[in-house]
Amino acid sequence: MGESDQSRFSLLNFPRPVAVLLALFLSCVSHGFGQEAAGPATAVRPDLESGGGTGEENDGNADTPVGTLRKFLILCRSSRYDQAAGLLEVVGGDRADGALLARRLKAVLDAYVWFDLDFVSASPEGFLDDGLPPDSEEIARIPGPAGTTDPVRLVRRSRGDHMTWLFSTATVGRIERWYAHLPNRWAQELLPAPLLRPGPGELLWWQWLGLLLALVLAGLVGKGLGWMTRLILSRAVRKTSTSWDDALLARVRRPIAAAWAISAAYFLLALLGLYEPAERIVNAVLRTAVLLVFFWALLGAVDVARRMAVKLSWAKQRPASISLLSIGGRVAKVLVIVMGGIALLSQMGYPVTSLIAGLGIGGLAVALAAQKTVENLFGAFSLGVDQPFREGDFVGVQDLVGTVETVGLRSTRVRTLDRTVITIPNGQLADMRIESFAARDRIRLACTIGLVYSTTSEQMQQVLAGLQGVLCGHPKIWPDTIVVRFKALSDSSLDIEIMAWFLTRDWGEFQLIRQQVLLDFMRVVENTGTSFAFPTRTLHIISHAAPAPFG
Repeated sequence: MGESDQSRFSLLNFPRPVAVLLALFLSCVSHGFGQEAAGPATAVRPDLESGGGTGEENDGNADTPVGTLRKFLILCRSSRYDQAAGLLEVVGGDRADGALLARRLKAVLDAYVWFDLDFVSASPEGFLDDGLPPDSEEIARIPGPAGTTDPVRLVRRSRGDHMTWLFSTATVGRIERWYAHLPNRWAQELLPAPLLRPGPGELLWWQWLGLLLALVLAGLVGKGLGWMTRLILSRAVRKTSTSWDDALLARVRRPIAAAWAISAAYFLLALLGLYEPAERIVNAVLRTAVLLVFFWALLGAVDVARRMAVKLSWAKQRPASISLLSIGGRVAKVLVIVMGGIALLSQMGYPVTSLIAGLGIGGLAVALAAQKTVENLFGAFSLGVDQPFREGDFVGVQDLVGTVETVGLRSTRVRTLDRTVITIPNGQLADMRIESFAARDRIRLACTIGLVYSTTSEQMQQVLAGLQGVLCGHPKIWPDTIVVRFKALSDSSLDIEIMAWFLTRDWGEFQLIRQQVLLDFMRVVENTGTSFAFPTRTLHIISHAAPAPFG
């Protein structure tokens, strides 16, 4: 395909499932058609063909039912209908009428019959225990009027010095009626002979072209009807007060188009009149595509549900729940993918029950080998439910202090004050003592001020009143509890206990507040004429006069 052809093809802009459907269908055709039996009416297994020439000696003989059928199919396959007419028991008429009847019989058999030549008698006498008259063999049945079926029979007739099996007079007499009710009769009458010949997979060439055209039209129809559906639904959801329906509609717009494309493909492919195994494969591909689109839309719905849950007031009041919702969304997607895989395997004919049982045994073995991984996974859910912190919080974990960067399914990463990253398995973290500094609504100032022992009681009262005034006058103070008390007579100082809370959650802001308050405390002490104490020890030396000596 040249560059111009590629650009024209890309302009069709099919929904992705349609492209997947096309690839899947072609794969099934290349591997599936012709695998169940010898083929449709035009198909003959390679080992049953006697040669590639055009002479009648290479087309087998007609002295057995399977030989007659094989010879008829080979002649019709190469469009030698005048020779195939010799295998019809035609009463009256000329050879040209026989060629037309052979061609129409071949078209009828192509539409309704899937021959397996192994089940057609290879004996010159035919099957003798089938309940039919001698020298009569039934090879197929064609749908008739009012739900009945008509037999396709071969009869044994004498031709010269040998016996030959021919399509019976009754069968030949029904060919016109069968052909008149043929669903794709228009193709037999309007299309040129090359398009009526078998191609790969024993489909006729016009059916191959019809398959490609049907997929192209299905893609265009799906895109158009998908746009119309979204337009109608968008007008409806605009009238609602909720936003989840708008988000869901935007998320499933492509699955909607793909669903319409699959529906259009189902009706268009039904017009091709495929033989039974080919039709079964096509229907299986379409059912698989429906499952793919369904689970595709379900994944989109899970994504929308997670995003909407984050915006709920419940989640806003519990910021740590965002991590839990993120984990829950991932797990839900994994479950959807697993269910989709099981459904697809079931659709493809695999024994899902035994597969699930095998997965259960294998899962037990994996669980025993991955206990720590499972423990960490449940630890992640435990952290999400308890909500001791969230990403971005400043926390203390035993002797570790830092900022939570990531809460994963297996571990949690904390960046320390030294800018290193420490990874803690969730299973261990769930059992640790966790202190979240981000959860506090105010920060406490607690300190002890020591004055020298030379401070008088009057100076002490002035200092206490001044310190109280500094705290009460600060705009960020929490006024309910302010502690300024003369605490103790220590070894080297007169101790004043100070405890107060400031209405801030920002540690940097608190550091500035604390600095300013401590500077104000120093001014208060300096203005009262006393000073801060520092550890000292006074040594008193007492001397005594020595006693006078005797003597």
